[in-house]
Amino acid sequence: MNLDKISVTKLNNYEMTEIESNRLETGQRELAERIGRTLRDDGRKEVLPGLTFHRTSNPSDWSHGVISPTLCVIAQGSKEILLGELLYRYDPAHYLIATAELPVVSQVLEASQDQPYLSLTLKLDPTLVSSVIVEAGQQEPQNRAEVKAINVSPLDADLLDAIVRLVRLADTLEDAPMLAPLVTREIIYRLLKGEQGERLRHLTLIEGQLHRIIKIIEKIRKDYNKPLRMDIIAQDCGMSVSGFHHHFKAVTAMSPLQFQKQLRLQEARRLILTEKLDATSAGYRVGYEDASHFSREYKNLFGNPPMRDAAQLRETVGQYL
Repeated sequence: MNLDKISVTKLNNYEMTEIESNRLETGQRELAERIGRTLRDDGRKEVLPGLTFHRTSNPSDWSHGVISPTLCVIAQGSKEILLGELLYRYDPAHYLIATAELPVVSQVLEASQDQPYLSLTLKLDPTLVSSVIVEAGQQEPQNRAEVKAINVSPLDADLLDAIVRLVRLADTLEDAPMLAPLVTREIIYRLLKGEQGERLRHLTLIEGQLHRIIKIIEKIRKDYNKPLRMDIIAQDCGMSVSGFHHHFKAVTAMSPLQFQKQLRLQEARRLILTEKLDATSAGYRVGYEDASHFSREYKNLFGNPPMRDAAQLRETVGQYL
């Protein structure tokens, strides 16, 4: 056994780990500096088409929303996202990918005035992802098991380096139209090579059960106020009702009815807040025929009856105006 050769190998591995660690630390520091310099106050800003910066100076309560196909990267702080009963936590050492439009609940965990939560989101265009998959020769997934539409993975230095180069283009807008598409393709390519590559490949298949589930998700989102006919939906997917239910929950972590209910209640909340509808009208608009049933489900999701919840939200927003 050549001990000298083994020692050199261990040393090289250690040196490579140190180099990787330094690259990550340098990239995260630059990312935080650039986002913080662009966003001096709390809020969000789309700095390039599809690329949005986010800043929050205080930990937040759970908030409801819809996440779209997106890459999420944190430069400073941490966050949790709840999809159905599944909880995902990520921070500067991890990135999150969502590959379908899904109702989620999220909260910022770590943030302060001195060290605000700083992050970015990059929209994932399915057409662009498909193009990179074909160009990279990765058209078929390695296994056809269902995959969740959200997951978190460790952030590696090569992926972070590409993200930082895209962020830099926000300061050189004359270069962005030419270079941003190239760097975005590199980001997608590196995602495909990483832990979440299988997820991206699965969700761009033109055939198969997963593609049909994604189409049904889109249909439910569009027709959220209409009754769900499970037998008809399952038939359209070429599945049994139980099979459709199983595959849908495997992707979304929710049953179809739970998924629709969250969409309805989030839209009702928006109608009450922004269009100033009363609870009965908002409930009817999103598909509830029974006002008391609507109020019960609204309170179960948001913690307060509709009008009290809206009043508290307006009061909270008013504090920041």
